[in-house]
Amino acid sequence: MKRKFTIGNKLYLSVVSLFLLFAIAFIVFQQYRERQYKIETLTLRLQDCNNQLHDALLFNHDKAMDPFLNTYLRKGSFASLRVTIIDRSGKVLYDTNKDYRTMSDHSHRPEVEQALKKGMGFSVDRSSRTLKKDYFYCATYYPQEKIIVRSALPYNMDLARNLRSDQHYIWFALVVIVLLTLVLYRFTNRIGSNITKLNQFAARASSPGFSSASFDQEWSQALGTFSNDELGDTAERIVKLYLRLKKTQQEQSVLKRQLTQNVAHELKTPVASIQGYLETILENPHIDDKTRDLFLQRCYAQSKRLAALLNDMSTLNRLDDGADMMTFEEIDVAEIIRTVERESQFNLEQKGMSMRCVIPDEIVIHGNSGLVYSIFRNLTDNAIAYAGSNTHILLTAERKDDGYWHFLFKDDGIGVPPEHLPRLFERFYRVDKGRSRKMGGTGLGLAIVKNAVRVHGGTIGVKNDEKGGLRFDFTLKA
Repeated sequence: MKRKFTIGNKLYLSVVSLFLLFAIAFIVFQQYRERQYKIETLTLRLQDCNNQLHDALLFNHDKAMDPFLNTYLRKGSFASLRVTIIDRSGKVLYDTNKDYRTMSDHSHRPEVEQALKKGMGFSVDRSSRTLKKDYFYCATYYPQEKIIVRSALPYNMDLARNLRSDQHYIWFALVVIVLLTLVLYRFTNRIGSNITKLNQFAARASSPGFSSASFDQEWSQALGTFSNDELGDTAERIVKLYLRLKKTQQEQSVLKRQLTQNVAHELKTPVASIQGYLETILENPHIDDKTRDLFLQRCYAQSKRLAALLNDMSTLNRLDDGADMMTFEEIDVAEIIRTVERESQFNLEQKGMSMRCVIPDEIVIHGNSGLVYSIFRNLTDNAIAYAGSNTHILLTAERKDDGYWHFLFKDDGIGVPPEHLPRLFERFYRVDKGRSRKMGGTGLGLAIVKNAVRVHGGTIGVKNDEKGGLRFDFTLKA
């Protein structure tokens, strides 16, 4: 079976190829630049010799050129040079190594043509047609005297060695390339290893029957094999995030099934009651008026309970959609609390209960009046339903420096067993299911309270009060 290249191998080969191409191009360029630099340096030296010869000729213009130059060139740095004097037409006026009278026209020599055009020219490793040797030429044109001074060095082994690029940096570059290649291999190998493990996880996660619960233990051990760097950390976070999302989806799926079952169960009870009463009335046309009225009243009561349930579910759905779907404005919470107190007065008196509100005259927040009303109305209805007869309700409000209004809603009733407290805000959760349905509750009131508080930027908690009864501590953002 043909072995498949991993992404780490592909990345390594791609980067190494690009790096080697760059390194080769750099070495070639560096050699070229170093050779050019040495040529320019040698050209400047010969140019300086040309200028010295020109100045000497100019200073000794009254002397014969041949004997003067022969004597002048024997000393100093000129001894090893071949010097040629050429006029503008290309005629040789003087040369150190050959009888210049027999030399051909030099106007078409490359260095001479450059000197006539640019003032200075040179030629590297050009064979002399006269002496049949290779020379390095540098020619300078002096327009006032209309002559060209050309100096040349024999292009022998010593000169070629001097113009050759330094090879030490090539070995240095090769060592650096090898080291960087090894480092790059280590780096790309870690990348490839992490990606391979992520690919294995993706393959397992996409397989039928994948369960994050059964996978947790296996991958809790496998996560430790990722490289100990940013890449490994990222890979671990991706796996953990996926497992967390998968687990959350499974939990939400369970909650959704439970919610659907609860909704169906809650709707079935009032619908069955209404259906039963109506069937009794329809199947017994001669039923007395008093019994018919009683059945119709019970049907009406069950329909009200059904309407309340649907209304509460609609409220929760709006809360789940988020605050962006609701209208917020400046509202007076104190006025809403007084409204709830007035509307609940009849139910309070029936249970022999009282409600005391210790709040400022004005509590202004930016919120939704309907949701804020549902907070205090549901808390009040909950206390009336479950606190017990002849109990008292206390509601206080205080503005603190943290930018929130802090509310306390408590009663001195029977309270709730501690094991039920963590679940009081769950939808359709009831401490005493039979009693709750008899009281007409939907099981959604406290869930609405919690979500409404959250939408207004606050938090809420519940506990049994030390002096007895249930207390809710919550905040609303001012």
